[in-house]
Amino acid sequence: MLSVIIPTLNAGKTLPATFASLMTGLIDGMIKEVIISDGGSTDDTTQIAQEAGALVLTNDTPGRGTQLAKGAQAAKSDWLLFLHADTELEPGWHEETRTFIDQQTTHKDGHPQAAAFTFALKDKGLMPGALTKMVWARCCLFKLPYGDQGLLLHKKTYDDVGGYPPIPIMEDVALIRQLPTPPKMLKSRAFTCPSRYQKEGYIKRSLRNLSCLTAYYRGHPPEQIKEWYESPSK
Repeated sequence: MLSVIIPTLNAGKTLPATFASLMTGLIDGMIKEVIISDGGSTDDTTQIAQEAGALVLTNDTPGRGTQLAKGAQAAKSDWLLFLHADTELEPGWHEETRTFIDQQTTHKDGHPQAAAFTFALKDKGLMPGALTKMVWARCCLFKLPYGDQGLLLHKKTYDDVGGYPPIPIMEDVALIRQLPTPPKMLKSRAFTCPSRYQKEGYIKRSLRNLSCLTAYYRGHPPEQIKEWYESPSK
C-alpha cells in the first residue's frame, strides 16, 4: 500500500529514530518498503539503513529534489510517503494514514487528494510553541505544508504533476504548488529535530526560512537560495 521515501545526507544521528517511528506501519503491513535515497553520506547512514532492511539508492548528483525523484521512481506501491531523515511520526500516525487512504475518493480530475502531517518540534518552551502555531497558521491560510511535515500522495498524482523537480531546495513547495487540490492536514504530528533552531535561534532561523521562501517566489535560483539557507549564522 505504501512506500516510504527518505532522502539522506549524513543522517546517521537522526535516522534510527525516524525508522523507529515507522515500525507500527511496518508491523501491520501498511508499509511495503522503505527507500533511502542517499546523497553521498560519509557517516554510517547507509549502513544503518541497510541493517534496518531499507532499500538504499545512491545519487551521482546530490540534492534533495533529485534524491526524492529517484526514490519515487524506484517505489513499487500505489501510495508514496516522503519523509525527512530527521522527522519522527508520533504513535497512531499509521492508523490515521490508513483511514485517509481507505476513505480517499478521486476528485473530478481523477486525482486522489494528498495529505501532510501536523508540524511539531522535539523541543519545549515559548519559542517552539510559537513556531508550531505559526506553521499551523501558514498551513491553514496558504495550504502550504513543508517537507518536514511529510507528504503523502498517490503515485498517479505524483507522476501526473511531474514529480519533484531536480532542485536542491524548495522542492517541496514546487511540488505542492502543482497539486490539483491542496493537501489535507492530518492530526498526527511529525516531530522535527530542532537543532537548527536551537543553534541559530528561533527568530533568526524562522526569518531565514521566510526570506528563502520569499526569494523563491520572486524567482531567485534554488541553488542561490540553498547557499543562503545553509550559510553560517552571523
